[in-house]
Amino acid sequence: MGEVLDGAAVRRWCRLAAEALGRTRGEIDALNVFPVPDGDTGTNLHLTLIAAADALDELPAGAGPAETWRALAQGALLGARGNSGVILSQVLRGLADVLGPLDAPPDGAAFAAALGHASGLARGAVEHPVEGTILSVLAAAAAACAAPGTGLPDACRSAADGARRALRRTTAQLDVLARSGVVDAGAAGLCVVLDALAAVVTEEYPERYEVPARAAGTSAPAPEPPAPRGPGYEVMYLLDAPDGAVHALRERLDGLGDSLVVVGGDGLWNVHVHVDDAGAAIEAGMAAGRPHRIRVGCLHPGTGEPHAPHTGRAVIAVTAADGLAALFEEGGARVVRREPGAAPPLAVLAEAILAAGDEVTVLPNEPEVLALAEAAAERARDAGARIEVVPTKASVQGIAALAVHDPLRRFGEDVIEMTRAAGATRFGHLEVAGEEAVTSVGLCRPGDVLGLIEGDVVTIGADLAQVAARVLDRMLSGGGELVTLVAGTHAPPGLAAVLEERLRREHPDVEAGVYDGGQERYPLLIGVE
Repeated sequence: MGEVLDGAAVRRWCRLAAEALGRTRGEIDALNVFPVPDGDTGTNLHLTLIAAADALDELPAGAGPAETWRALAQGALLGARGNSGVILSQVLRGLADVLGPLDAPPDGAAFAAALGHASGLARGAVEHPVEGTILSVLAAAAAACAAPGTGLPDACRSAADGARRALRRTTAQLDVLARSGVVDAGAAGLCVVLDALAAVVTEEYPERYEVPARAAGTSAPAPEPPAPRGPGYEVMYLLDAPDGAVHALRERLDGLGDSLVVVGGDGLWNVHVHVDDAGAAIEAGMAAGRPHRIRVGCLHPGTGEPHAPHTGRAVIAVTAADGLAALFEEGGARVVRREPGAAPPLAVLAEAILAAGDEVTVLPNEPEVLALAEAAAERARDAGARIEVVPTKASVQGIAALAVHDPLRRFGEDVIEMTRAAGATRFGHLEVAGEEAVTSVGLCRPGDVLGLIEGDVVTIGADLAQVAARVLDRMLSGGGELVTLVAGTHAPPGLAAVLEERLRREHPDVEAGVYDGGQERYPLLIGVE
């Protein structure tokens, strides 16, 4: 079973490494003082390896090495968490780049070349590499196994041993580690991963995976004054973007904060950065491509936040359009305005939530605003308020949620009813193509009218009314009782009225509501409840 690194061995290694990190993540979390002392490095590495292992579990039993390595790297990329998890995903990609295409199981030289390539990729993904971290330990591991003529078991064992020696040196390489008397947390996690690899290849399984409580020869350090606070938020997202757009994205994000890591390729990227303005980091991603799976975390929770005023119940709705703002205000919501195509600043949204009351429901109304709303809500919760975010991904879902809002109900029950109403509302819209592109239903050209349902293009045409009719028919094919039509600034006069008349004729049992939303980008928003 041992002395090879074929597809089956890769699966065993990934699962063993995930299990080992699960057992040691608390010890690794306790070492976490760099780049911020948020105590989650072990947890992030564990979750990243679980995502990779889960991707491997989805492969058929007879999958070959190339497919196995590709799934490992892709699973880690999609599931990477935190600074160290993103770097680890790049390590796995580097190994996959070299070992995946091989016709035979790798020998020691191939493994050494792969680990060297992984080290270069990981270092290149970090905007400002720092010695005394996972990067320097990875480089030492690659150098340790590069002796010519070394077999695979000895190469893997040498890499693990070299990483352990380099781990002990990290304390002296980085002042923040020396002051705390610890080794680098991310590097400690990498050592666990390499130990698991050596165990699988050599079949020499340790009783436990060692994580040093502190650097050798040091005692517990004396308390120091708190270090100056860095950026307040960790922002992560996956990004669909052409490779050529990433350089400008890196420059933009580097100017906003620190701990910048961008990994991936072939149109899919994982972006990680620490910033004070989470909204600006998300907007940078929107300018480069399509961000999704957006996560925003507070790096300094509960420090110096104001307390929420006890002023009762409120609903916050986010929108960019005048007409939609008026609709939300008429329904009793407080509106937070954003620029078209951009998210509102996190501080503005958090302050609006805090000022609204001690029981607040937030309607983000755009996928890109949802993660930001969660971060703002978390900040307000730290101040003692009860905040819930209803995951509305479109303004018509926000309108539906607000329609069932009842301030006399208990807060939890009201949130449930609003969430249920939003979830029962399918959403679509019309958009005019600005450039040639390939869609799921064919090629579109500038000026074509696109009909989308829940973000997917379902029809292309030349006439707004005809495309809208086809979208409505598709959305009503599964049933519906209420249709909401929200006309935009660039909708032709009478478009909504024509569609309303068609609904009376073709779907007499469906009620229709027509509104002037004033949105710039979409000539028509459509909701079906």
